[in-house]
Amino acid sequence: MRWRDSDRSSNIEDRRDQQMASAGVPSALLLRLLPFLLQTKIGRVILLLGGLYFAFQYFTGGLSLEPSNQAGFSQSQSASNAAAQDENAQFVAAILGTTETVWNQLLQGRYVEPKLVLYRNMTSTGCGLGQAQSGPFYCPADSKVYIDLSFLEELKKLGAPGDFAFAYVIAHEVGHHVQNLLGTSTKVRQAQQAAGKAQANQLSVALELQADCYAGVWGHYVDRQLNLLEPGDVEEGIAAASAVGDDRLQKMAGRAVQPEAFTHGSSADRVKWFNIGFASGKPASCNAFNSK
Repeated sequence: MRWRDSDRSSNIEDRRDQQMASAGVPSALLLRLLPFLLQTKIGRVILLLGGLYFAFQYFTGGLSLEPSNQAGFSQSQSASNAAAQDENAQFVAAILGTTETVWNQLLQGRYVEPKLVLYRNMTSTGCGLGQAQSGPFYCPADSKVYIDLSFLEELKKLGAPGDFAFAYVIAHEVGHHVQNLLGTSTKVRQAQQAAGKAQANQLSVALELQADCYAGVWGHYVDRQLNLLEPGDVEEGIAAASAVGDDRLQKMAGRAVQPEAFTHGSSADRVKWFNIGFASGKPASCNAFNSK
C-alpha cells in the first residue's frame, strides 16, 4: 500500500506506555478458538487449568492488573523491534485516517469518527477488560477500536501477511462502528436476546459479514479515489478474510466443521462479502441479513 504519504488520524489513543504487566499472554488466536474448545472435554480442561494458573499468578503477585509505571518499551525489546512497533503505529494512524475520509464522504453529516486505542497485553474498555488474545475489537459502549500491534504477527501465522491484510482488519472494526452509528448493532443485540442459540449465531454471522462488506466498501474508495493500492493488495485482503473464517479456525482447533456454531462466517462467505463491498463501493449493497 502507498500509505506513507497519507494523512495520519489524530483519533489515536496510545496506551502502550501504560501496559498492564502479565505473566504471559496467550496467542491472539485463543479467543477465536474459545467456542470450539468449550465443545470438547479436553478443551474445557485446558481452559480450566489456564484459569487456575491465571488466578494463581494474580494472587501471588505474578500478574498485576494495575498499569505499569514504566514508559516506552521494555528493556527486553530490541531497538529494531521498537522501531518496527513505531512504524506499525504510524501505519495504523494512516489507515484510520483513510477510513475517516471514506466514511465522512459516505455518511455526510452523520459520521462520528471513532477513537482507536493502541495498547499492550491488557487494557480497560467500556466493554470490560480488553486483552490481546481477543485480537483487534470494537467496543460499542465507548465507540473505540482496540488494537494490540502483536496481532500483526498473528496474521502472519494465519497465512495473511502484508499491509493490506492488516488494513482490512482495521477497516472491518471501523465497519462495526458504522453499524453502531446506524443502529444496526443495537437491533441485532435486541433480536439475539429473543432468539435461540442457532438464530443468535446466524445474526452474529450476518453482523460480521456486513462489517466485512463495509471493509470492502472502504477498499473500493481507497483504490479508486485515494489510489493507495498496489498490485497484490486486494489479494492480501482476501487472504485475511479467508484466514479468520470460522470453518478454518474450527479445523485448526482439530474440530469438524460445524456451521451451526459459526459466529463470524465461513472463509468463503467472508471473502464473498468483502468482494461485494469492494466491487460496488455502496454500503447499501452490504445487507448480509437478507442474503439468500
